[in-house]
Amino acid sequence: MEEKYTLKQVSEIIGLSPRTIRLLEKEGFISSEKRGRERYYGEEDLERLRLIKLLRCDFGVNLVGIEIILNMREKIIELMEERDRFLREIRERLKEEIKRRFEDLGYL
Repeated sequence: MEEKYTLKQVSEIIGLSPRTIRLLEKEGFISSEKRGRERYYGEEDLERLRLIKLLRCDFGVNLVGIEIILNMREKIIELMEERDRFLREIRERLKEEIKRRFEDLGYL
């Protein structure tokens, strides 16, 4: 089970104010799980907040730019996963073809 963090914990871990974190949530950059009055955030949210802070504070990227970068990052991850699935499929087909050819030649 993924560990969850309160708004206060996230604020301390990441070094952003609770207000900033709530704003980023309102803008759709992260999402929380609400239980009662408390918000809980997962590891993925922490990772996104670290990246947002890096882009904003260290590189001066505005929120629109950060949104574009995060969307591009997600698309790249999806494409890499698709590539990996494709390569696994090709590898399996090649194994089958090699096996079939060896059988045809009487080696197996």
